Amino acid sequence: MNRTYTRAFGVLLLMILLSGCLYPDNELAKNQVPNEAQLELVQAAVDNYREETNGLVPIKTKPMDTPIFQKYLIDFSALKEKHQLAEIPGNAYENGGVYQYTLITPEDNPRVKLIDLRITEAIREVSVKLQIYRNEHLYPPFGDPIVKGIYKLNYKELGLEHEPYVVSPYSGDNLPIIMTTDGELYVDYRNDLYDAIKDYDHNYKKGDDIRYLLAENTPFVPVYSLPYTIRDGEPVFLNKNK
Repeated sequence: MNRTYTRAFGVLLLMILLSGCLYPDNELAKNQVPNEAQLELVQAAVDNYREETNGLVPIKTKPMDTPIFQKYLIDFSALKEKHQLAEIPGNAYENGGVYQYTLITPEDNPRVKLIDLRITEAIREVSVKLQIYRNEHLYPPFGDPIVKGIYKLNYKELGLEHEPYVVSPYSGDNLPIIMTTDGELYVDYRNDLYDAIKDYDHNYKKGDDIRYLLAENTPFVPVYSLPYTIRDGEPVFLNKNK
């Protein structure tokens, strides 16, 4: 009996060591998941910062043509300098986590949201292979067309074993990586948007950009997304500049 307890204690001790001591902080589970309390803390810090600065928001300077959901990254240094935040959230990129904190609608109603950097990394990995391919070929490796100007990737031409995808921060499903005529890579969020149309109250109509259904109702923004609109109750690509 004592031998059994000793063995069990040894296993338990090993599990504790592996989970807490042998892995760096940025690999701990607490840094890999969204945290509502941290979001609320940063939101309060942003709100207080605005009050102290006559409506300014603590964001990093980005080029004007930066895609909308990556344009307003939160500047934690500014929040700390104004004593609005004691420390950077553990799941933030700046602290070894997998999320960037960003704002949506910063001019009139700034709300704190997250960018899942695992999506960025998946896009980057495919982009590297795409660049190597384009250095040797005239045209990008177009696969089957989805709609005019948007294609699947010919993943075999890129040396991939399967169609490239990212893991959705909304559903956990695999979302395809797609490509435009000019060889730019994006994530196809239609499956998540279809669910959002059904799950969330909205008054979007044909011609509206419905991506904010995801951004406003969840902790995440749909990065690397093309604009979508609604038609006959389903999401479709919106034909306008991103």
